Amino acid sequence: MPWQQLRVQLQSEHLEPIEQFLLDQGALSVTYLDAEDQAVFQKEPGSTPLWDNICILGLFADQACLDGVLFWLQQHPAVTNKINLEIEILEDQAWERSWMADFQAMQFGKNLWICPSWQTPPDPDAITIMLDPGLAFGSGSHSTTALCLQWLEQMPLQQATVIDYGCGSGVLAIAAALLGASRVIAVDNDPQAITATLDNTERNHIGNGRIAAYLPDELPAEVEKQQADILLANILAEPLLQLAEKFARLVKSGGKIVLSGLLDNQAEQVLSGYRPWFTMEAPALSGEWVRLVGTRTTSTAASGPDPVVDSQTT
Repeated sequence: MPWQQLRVQLQSEHLEPIEQFLLDQGALSVTYLDAEDQAVFQKEPGSTPLWDNICILGLFADQACLDGVLFWLQQHPAVTNKINLEIEILEDQAWERSWMADFQAMQFGKNLWICPSWQTPPDPDAITIMLDPGLAFGSGSHSTTALCLQWLEQMPLQQATVIDYGCGSGVLAIAAALLGASRVIAVDNDPQAITATLDNTERNHIGNGRIAAYLPDELPAEVEKQQADILLANILAEPLLQLAEKFARLVKSGGKIVLSGLLDNQAEQVLSGYRPWFTMEAPALSGEWVRLVGTRTTSTAASGPDPVVDSQTT
């Protein structure tokens, strides 16, 4: 059975009445899409940030009469695509499996891949992370995650202790372990991310307790005492700045810090925030996204309260 779909473009402040109208007219579902490739960030756990310019897709049954719905939308001042507003016909298919076609194995550097579970790893001799898209952030497809994975892939990690702060799905923690790190500590303030990280660790057959995952308040004191060789934080610019002193305590002298999740125009502010403790390198860019890398200059303890960490979402 085919379906009917309406694609309506508008500013986000007008979303609720349009969405409610579509539901009242029999829409079986309403989906939000970005209309202008705008980056948005979840600054608070559980919040739902929206793009300024948004598309909503209303899905209707094949037999629904949408003439009145089209007329109403074409008269509404908030709708910005009135000229192109039309009914799309979607042929029926196995929807529960069709989304899988959008996710393909991805390569990072020379020897690291991420592969969904329903595909065969492309290179049997490479290091492959088996990872399916899920609710926790981080399937490797985002530029900020890719920047971190590319950096990890070229580093000698044998016997290293690595912290993945804002771990999301655990993709960076798992990559570090598979690339040779002897101990990996994953941290996130979302319990769902902790569960996802541990599940993905098991899926990738990483045993012997090499990856441990904690909420920030549950991070053992001995982690700060022993310190890490590498700390990765793929989160947002604001929490990166808030966490600078804490990260300085967690990284040993000569250790590396890798920061991502920020835009090009935020790089200088974050660099300035970390220079008291780290010698920072020039930013690495991928489109509008940035990776910052620094080397810990001293082991002097820094003081101050521990802020809350947010893992990034898109």
